[in-house]
Amino acid sequence: TDREEKNMGYGSYSFYDVQAAIAGPGGATPLTAGSAEEGITIAPFEDKNTMTIGADGSVMHSHHCSKACTVTIKLLKTSPINAILRAMYNVQDRGSKNWGKNTITLVNTKSGDAETIQGAAFVKLPENAWAKEGNILEWQFHGAINSGLLGPGDLEMI
Repeated sequence: TDREEKNMGYGSYSFYDVQAAIAGPGGATPLTAGSAEEGITIAPFEDKNTMTIGADGSVMHSHHCSKACTVTIKLLKTSPINAILRAMYNVQDRGSKNWGKNTITLVNTKSGDAETIQGAAFVKLPENAWAKEGNILEWQFHGAINSGLLGPGDLEMI
């Protein structure tokens, strides 16, 4: 049937289908305009498990409850988003009142993937070079809580 053909494991991905944004003290902006090839990466901050092996060979697993993550957003030097992020950084860097209060959201409208990072703080300003060729600015955030899901795949094929 047509439905069976659509669910045979074929699929596609495009960054074009990804919508990402940040909102926090000092501003809000989409994050995909002027993204570098590497786009946006979300990485767990630490392992979810520590395995301890006893003297007799027995094993104990320790489950860690952290949902913290690191978000890296790679933008071309010419992206207008750099100026907005720098302005937000300047507002938030004035003291603890506004620090660590960003929310970053990512959604792949085709696959249904979604991530929400709450309590995100700038790690530092990105390195910035003035050279023969324009560079890529890497904005990093530490997020307190990462909640998300991987969608069922190509939503148009379901």
